[in-house]
Amino acid sequence: MKSRFHTGERRSPGLSLSSLTDDELYAIHLATLEVLEQTGLFVETREALDVFDGAGAEIDRKNKIVKIPPYLVDDAIRSAPSKVLLAGRDPKNDKLLETDRVHFTNFSEGVEVVDPYTGERRTPTKADLANVARVVDYLSDIDVCEKAVGASDAPSEVVPLHNAEAMLANTTKHCCVGPGDGFLLKKLVKMAAAVVGGLKKLKERPILSFTTCPVSPLQLIKECCEIIMESARTGSVINILSMAMAGGTSPVSLAGALVTHNAEVLGGITLNQLVVKGAPVIYGSSTTAMDLKLGTASVGTPECAIISGAVARLARYYALPSYVAGG
Repeated sequence: MKSRFHTGERRSPGLSLSSLTDDELYAIHLATLEVLEQTGLFVETREALDVFDGAGAEIDRKNKIVKIPPYLVDDAIRSAPSKVLLAGRDPKNDKLLETDRVHFTNFSEGVEVVDPYTGERRTPTKADLANVARVVDYLSDIDVCEKAVGASDAPSEVVPLHNAEAMLANTTKHCCVGPGDGFLLKKLVKMAAAVVGGLKKLKERPILSFTTCPVSPLQLIKECCEIIMESARTGSVINILSMAMAGGTSPVSLAGALVTHNAEVLGGITLNQLVVKGAPVIYGSSTTAMDLKLGTASVGTPECAIISGAVARLARYYALPSYVAGG
């Protein structure tokens, strides 16, 4: 297993963007706990409401609002592992997410591709995803294979299954996919288990991990709840990734956007850990600022970089592995 760069340490070769002091991190944490306890999260499924209810959260079932006491959030942060293995089909491509290590992945999800033979811009297909997975497998500086495009030519009800097949069959690196919902996640776990030789071996060497996104502001919708809970039950790695937009779906200030982002991710982590203590989880972010002129998410911008650096600091503050947008 090849190790990547150190980051955040006081050493000259490291990569670091320390935009927040320890006191500021603590203030964001306290503000987040206040939001979760006093404003709460919209939680769409009855099963997730029952999980929170059984743990002692305040539940408004009519409006599907969960107010989470601070001790539940703190317990979830403590029980979530500080190290997560992202195994490759080939063990030489294993990656361990832990403090002060940086790994790189391609990003998702492209909605168009340029055909390499005709130059035409078109909707991506399953074959395109397979080809990208082969390219990722070849590139030594990309450590993990993210779903770069979607198999839009597959039946919409089962696209995540086709996405996973295209990736698992064409790269020996760890694969990350969006499972769609809890039902499809269980099917994907069976697929990955078939590749490695059984569910027991899959838990030892998780070659496939999942991503789900709360809906900003402060909502865990049906599919998100299902994915968070089923990933815990199956022992699968889940990346709970907020995509808040400062000035759009969250406050325009850095601190305000981080509090909204933090509440969404920690709310999801709390649900995950209430289902199974110690389930592997990643603190994720594609949070950025809204382009106030165009009304779109700004990526590849200084604002995105600053927010990503701040989010990575928050994850380190909680001793959780993180995934952030690179630009």
